[in-house]
Amino acid sequence: MGYLNFDKDKLVNLAYSLERETLRTNRAGAYSSTTLAGCNTRKYHGLLVVRLDELDGGKHVLLSSFDETVIQHEAQFNLGIHKYPGDFYEPKGHKYIRNFEFDTIPKHTFRVGGVVLTRTRMLVENENQLLVKYTLEQANSPTRMRFRPFLAFRNVHALRKANLMANPKFTPVENGIRMKIYEDYPELYMQFSQPCEFVPVPDWYKNIEYMKEQERGYEFQEDLFVPGYFEVAIEKGKPLMFSASTQLQKPSGFNSQYEKEKKLRIPRDSFLNCLFNSARQFIWQRKDGIDLIAGYPWYESSTRQTLTALPGIFLSQGDVKTFEAVLQSNISRLKNGLLPKYAGQESYRDAADAPLLVFTALQKLGQFKTAKVIWKTYSASLNEILDSYRSGTDFNIHMQEDGLIHAKKSGVALTWMDEYIDGKPVTPRGGLAVEINAYWYNAVCYALQLATAAGDKSFVERWKELPAKIEEAFMNRFWSEEKGMLADCIDGNFTDWSVRPNMLLAASLDFSPLSREPSGTNCLRRSAFGHSLRKMWPTRDFRVKKWSILPKPLIRVPPIPI
Repeated sequence: MGYLNFDKDKLVNLAYSLERETLRTNRAGAYSSTTLAGCNTRKYHGLLVVRLDELDGGKHVLLSSFDETVIQHEAQFNLGIHKYPGDFYEPKGHKYIRNFEFDTIPKHTFRVGGVVLTRTRMLVENENQLLVKYTLEQANSPTRMRFRPFLAFRNVHALRKANLMANPKFTPVENGIRMKIYEDYPELYMQFSQPCEFVPVPDWYKNIEYMKEQERGYEFQEDLFVPGYFEVAIEKGKPLMFSASTQLQKPSGFNSQYEKEKKLRIPRDSFLNCLFNSARQFIWQRKDGIDLIAGYPWYESSTRQTLTALPGIFLSQGDVKTFEAVLQSNISRLKNGLLPKYAGQESYRDAADAPLLVFTALQKLGQFKTAKVIWKTYSASLNEILDSYRSGTDFNIHMQEDGLIHAKKSGVALTWMDEYIDGKPVTPRGGLAVEINAYWYNAVCYALQLATAAGDKSFVERWKELPAKIEEAFMNRFWSEEKGMLADCIDGNFTDWSVRPNMLLAASLDFSPLSREPSGTNCLRRSAFGHSLRKMWPTRDFRVKKWSILPKPLIRVPPIPI
């Protein structure tokens, strides 16, 4: 029994089921997403949405939906559902849903008269392939099924309308067909595990509506192309498999492929395992290395989010190998001590905090590797970052005489608050940003800890006096005894006292300039970090807290194949 279950009463209630969405991804950067009822409510929804580097590098909806029809005694029961103008839904297949269970593989159960049918869907781990398994659990008479593929062949951010450019031609392949309705796209192979009949009845289903896009104020009506329908007999106890893929598949291997893929999944049989399962959805095997997707369906790989999420996604499950593979993929993009804001967009290195997050990620790795090993592996990159910030690098990012980091370039948002309107930053925060300087202090202190453990006397000699200087300047510039809080940003003579989460970021680090509580004040952070490093420098008060990892998952997760 899965930890997450939805019964009939909730599923047939569209006000409930249309507000709850499902999302599954794979390592190839593809995903499958819709609602509990199976009705797409976003232009980003689709059963097979793939990344096409050869086209524009974006994500594209190939198979929008796949309508199933159960046929007995010539009576037809359509399990699909689409929304049309006038709040009109046709067909109304949601009324046949009896249960939706999220176990190892999400499973729908449908009841049509005396027929009980279950359906599970999964994406193949490293390919642009969707596998769907249909099992006839109960049936008192011969049963056939009809399937209509709704094709989009478009970028996730766009919508299609009926047009003469769409190519209705198809080519038979083993137990199915292949076709591409637009020239620049790859072929879509639609195949079954047993022989089937394909009846070509090309048509456009017009003005299908996506209510979430309407709510957001975007275009929300689309025409989807249906080339015809498949028809095949289904027998009780004999699963029927369907595959949608950008590559020709061998139907005889669908069942074994399904079982093999199933073993790779984390069963969602507890709250904790649901978290572990969800965490693995963001892993992306790029051509140039393994990385993380910042979020589905809109985002790509964001360096800042990747470095922040790394420990929770991998080290919490003991997967050090994949943690370091992702970290190395990102570090390999270093240039002038800076990292690109987004993977694959090397020209955009306007994220002043991103390189400093490499240090916070490595601090968590200290639970699994010694300081000597970490310094030996990463010292070249850490030195490049620190030296670049100290001497100055792009976007006028440089260390001032007082040890603080100044980062300001007109018209550019250099912190994580980087939204723009009409090309101008909404929250510029140029100058001295509180979290940037806290990250800087943490980076210098941690690097000194590593270098000291590794016996790198040259590094220690060059950097040992800087932490005290940074801490003094940080407290003098950012801390207000009167307000009992930190300033958010300082730009020349202007101090921004806006209350933002950035001061919490400054207080959250293993090494924080707020480690010692100022006399007579109520500082954000108290001296409770654990191991003292006073023996290194008697005049300093470095403190480190130990990061405790989450409990182990009930199933041990192997490293991602690199």
